[in-house]
Amino acid sequence: MHELLLQTFLNATYAASYIALVAVGLVLIFGVMGVINFAHGELYMLGAYGVVAVYVGAQQSFLLAVAVGLMFVGLVGLLMERALFRPLRDNPLSGLVASIGLLLILQALAAIFFGVRMEHIPPVTQEVLRFSDGVSLPLQRLFVIVAAIVLLTGLWMFLKRTRFGWALRASAEDREAAQLQGISVTRIAQLAMVIGAGLAGVAGALTAPLVRVYPYMGHSVIVTVFIVIIVGGVGSLEGAVIAAIAYAFVHTFVTTFFDGVVADIVGLLLMLMVLVVRPTGLFGARDRA
Repeated sequence: MHELLLQTFLNATYAASYIALVAVGLVLIFGVMGVINFAHGELYMLGAYGVVAVYVGAQQSFLLAVAVGLMFVGLVGLLMERALFRPLRDNPLSGLVASIGLLLILQALAAIFFGVRMEHIPPVTQEVLRFSDGVSLPLQRLFVIVAAIVLLTGLWMFLKRTRFGWALRASAEDREAAQLQGISVTRIAQLAMVIGAGLAGVAGALTAPLVRVYPYMGHSVIVTVFIVIIVGGVGSLEGAVIAAIAYAFVHTFVTTFFDGVVADIVGLLLMLMVLVVRPTGLFGARDRA
């Protein structure tokens, strides 16, 4: 039993890593721009397809494929901010509806260029860390865990210790006050969109060899991320990370000892319980970044 518990712990740690990356990216976008981006799951999907195109199609290295996925999805995020969210900045509801439309467009484009079949990407390495006969961790999953720790730590340092990070936090706290201090809210929104989209793209690229890649893979991810954000507190980066860890562990352990359907139900019940007890989420506060 202890081996099963330890193996489930490792599986949950992997799940928490990529969920946290996607969730933090979405929270950052919402905190600065005030827009709920329903197409965020499709940015995760585009990162995965970047690996399909570069790593599988062009036979280039996996690290190059991840870097291309990061830059490409970041560029898509920049275009989204310029063409979609900036004109609708004063109408959040229209921005939300527009993001749903973009979601469908990105899915259709992925289906046109890559087809609707599920892509199986060979892992970068078959090596496995074995702790015992019943406990192991594939190196491919370890890559995701380490990358998540490095990226989230880097983002925290960027937000807390750099001028651009301070500007991001100020814009999220009070946009008008930030403008009065000479901060260009438009440029900060672009930066937030690039970082948020890039984190989703990296998550998709890193997990591509571990999941089935297909045009609609963003659905389950965005549902999970919204649950995480609501539980953690809308706008709280720290809450998103902690809620991602909590949700991943609950979902993984319930899946292991029961099944996936029960785990999905438990996840929704967890969200409802938090909303009843604390409507703002566990770490909901005025400071949104």
